[in-house]
Amino acid sequence: MEPEGRARDRVPRIDPYGFERPEDFDYAAYEEFLSTYLVILTRRAIKWSKLLKGSSGVQRSGTVKRYIRKGVPLEHRARVWMGVSGAQAQMDQNPGYYHRLLQGERSDRLEEAIRTDMNRTFPDNVKFRKNADPCLQKTLYNILLAYGRHNEGVGYCQGMNFIAGYLLLATESEEESFWLLDALLGRILPDYYGPAMLGLKTDQEVLGELVKTKLPAVAALMDGHGVLWTLVVSRWFICLFVDILPVEVSVVGASPGPGPLGPPPCDASSVSLQTVFRIWDCLFNEGSKIIFRVALTLIKQHQGFILEATSVVDICERFKEITRGSLVTDCHTFMQKIFSEPGSLSMATITRLRESCRAKLLAQG
Repeated sequence: MEPEGRARDRVPRIDPYGFERPEDFDYAAYEEFLSTYLVILTRRAIKWSKLLKGSSGVQRSGTVKRYIRKGVPLEHRARVWMGVSGAQAQMDQNPGYYHRLLQGERSDRLEEAIRTDMNRTFPDNVKFRKNADPCLQKTLYNILLAYGRHNEGVGYCQGMNFIAGYLLLATESEEESFWLLDALLGRILPDYYGPAMLGLKTDQEVLGELVKTKLPAVAALMDGHGVLWTLVVSRWFICLFVDILPVEVSVVGASPGPGPLGPPPCDASSVSLQTVFRIWDCLFNEGSKIIFRVALTLIKQHQGFILEATSVVDICERFKEITRGSLVTDCHTFMQKIFSEPGSLSMATITRLRESCRAKLLAQG
């Protein structure tokens, strides 16, 4: 590996998505990773261009699934997400709907809740700063306002701002970001963001049941210390790994701590953006089982490290640590692992576990 100084001179201080690289960013390691990953990206881009040539839209198929698992090039990502998630069909069937939502009846409570989080959304991203031209804060505000009016049962919840912000960075389209947010919150992850967050709580319990089956020693450790799964993985689920895994093999942002409206809000503090986008590629196409695959892979790959924990605090800290490092920074290898390490994981199994876990939660009141 060549000296850090030379790499720092060649790599821009601002990454392609607008995030500032931190002072301790490892420029040499970044260049070393890109030297191999760019070859993969180039090869994938050529194949995707051939697949999409002359196509008016993207439909789910075995070929598309295989291609998506290997990564969607940035220039095709919005089109692919819109197609496989059903968001494109919804937008086409409802022309003008998004803009009518923006002209809808005002709600001071909704508007204030969204406005409060604007300055806390990606403070280290130059595109979201008030002096940016254009400033994405206004665009993000519009998306969240429209969604709050579209889905009054959810309104606005902390965490949605970071998800919508990532959608905006990926698509560079206000309306497409709205329809993708609707696909995620309305169909792929129902009841995650409602007042009771029953879907979110259910899936955390489902993960616990999967760990009991696939990683019993970790489950025994959690039970032995009385650690609830919501304590260590709630951010993984509600933020869809935005503050957990890398985006563009960079570590950016700082956690603002717990919020008054629910779980701790998301940031981009410990995740490479490219890894998050690779996960979302599969999430839009294959649904919520991808979240369980990612979670199980993180836990399994660090099982020995987790089992060394000796207290509740130690367990929580180790679950934070396992989302950092080379495993998640190398997004290509990590994505290969999520489809091999957890073993078989069918939607039928997840549906069955959801039914039993939801029933238990409802019985508990």
